[in-house]
Order: sequence, then C-alpha cells, then structure tokens
Amino acid sequence: MEIIESVILEVADPDAAAHFYRTAFGLDEQLRLRAGQAPSTGFRGYTLSLTVAQPADVNALLDAALDAGATSLKPAAKSLWGYGGVVQAPDGAIWKVATSAKKDTGPAGRRIDSVVLLLGVADVAASKRFYVEHGLTVAKSFGRVYVEFAAGASPVKLGLYRRRALAKDAGVPVEGTGSHRLAIAGGAGRFTDPDGYAWEAAAPAPVPAAGF
Repeated sequence: MEIIESVILEVADPDAAAHFYRTAFGLDEQLRLRAGQAPSTGFRGYTLSLTVAQPADVNALLDAALDAGATSLKPAAKSLWGYGGVVQAPDGAIWKVATSAKKDTGPAGRRIDSVVLLLGVADVAASKRFYVEHGLTVAKSFGRVYVEFAAGASPVKLGLYRRRALAKDAGVPVEGTGSHRLAIAGGAGRFTDPDGYAWEAAAPAPVPAAGF
C-alpha cells in the first residue's frame, strides 16, 4: 500500500513559514517547505485539515494560528457533524481544524489526532481510479462525492472531494488559476494526477554513521 510521507508546500519564505507552523500547530514531520513563487491566484484547489478530540482543542489551535499571523476564513462554529473553523496561513495554504465531538471532556490542549490533505478534483470517480492504479487503497468511498484512502503508517491521510464543494467548505470562492504550490511526497513515485497535483518520490532515510 502506497502512503504519503509528507506534504510539500511551496512558499515565498520557508523560514517564516516553518516558524508559523511550529508556533501555530506544532507541525514538523508532516510538512516540508521549499521556496517557490509560481503564479497562483485564488483557490489553490486543496485544503489541509487537523482533526482533534474536542471543541476546546479546536479553539486552542485556531487561536494560536491567528496569533501567529493566520487569517480567519470561517470562525469556529457547531455544525451537524461536530465543531470546527478554517484559517488561511500567511503562505496562502488553507487549514481546517475540526472535531466530531460536540462537548469538551477535559481541559483544552493542542494535540492533533490526524492531518488530512483534501484534494479538490473535477471528477471524483475518475481521480479515484487514477489513484487506485497508482497503488493507493480506498478506505471509504461515497460515489462521486468523496473518497478517502487508507493511510497505513502515513502521517497524512489523503481524500478527494469535488472542487466546488471543497471551496464552499473552506469559505472561499471556487475560482483559482495557476500553480497549486503543493507537492506530495510518497512511495507511489513521480507523477501528476488529472487535476495537476504533483507527486514526488519520498526522500530516502539518512544512512546512519558507522557504529550507530
């Protein structure tokens, strides 16, 4: 089963972006950052989600992100599925923080249960077939609406969602052109999917020094 090793964000200032993600979310191994300013306007077509245990944790992470320089796209609120909100990082990436729980069961914390990369696609069924052919395993599938792939030992889960629906969920207009400013590193190899999302080979693990 192929898995995602990390998500690569192309940003104008990698040092500033690294500081933001450590300060706001405590993320490190799930993300890689590299310099890049390829032309990009509007919605980049994807969102990243952090799932947590309770509403208090959602608030703690969103507050930390806003204090670190993020912009609010959707304030935290209750919904039929739980509780969550959406922010845009200074580098332009859109992040949703959410929980399926509707009540707190303990003090607020900033523990993240999972990181989910949602790709907005034109045809969910066609993209699902493409990814299955490239070695990914379907975990959940809801027709032409949503697909989630098995994560295995991956630090990042992958899902497919209709682009228009994903933009609505993020609270932004669906229009967007140019680069996604995103790449996905994993064991599936180097390729580009039908919607222009690029995959790269995962970086090899460092070779231990002699005697270690």
